[in-house]
Amino acid sequence: MVFIYITNTKLKITINGLYKAFESRIRLGIMSTLAVNDRLDFNSLKEFLDLTDGNLASHLKGLEKEGFISVEKSFIGRKPNTKYYMTREGKKAFNEHLKALEKLIKTQK
Repeated sequence: MVFIYITNTKLKITINGLYKAFESRIRLGIMSTLAVNDRLDFNSLKEFLDLTDGNLASHLKGLEKEGFISVEKSFIGRKPNTKYYMTREGKKAFNEHLKALEKLIKTQK
């Protein structure tokens, strides 16, 4: 449920399809980046989104816990390489979230 306040009048708008996991601009950025890239490593995500290691790691962990992204760990030589990608469930949920946002925007015009 989304509440929009307009000059002391409360207008209630119900929106189906919005996911709480995507409310954060960082999580929205992570999902958007992974939507257009098959797989990205941690450092690439960090650079694209201009985040600290800890901030990115905590949001990735949250999305992984929801089942929206998954992790692929490997080594390049002796150096660990962690790549992230959207799961099937993550793609479905993210697309539903975007459709709900588009619907909200269209109803406000």
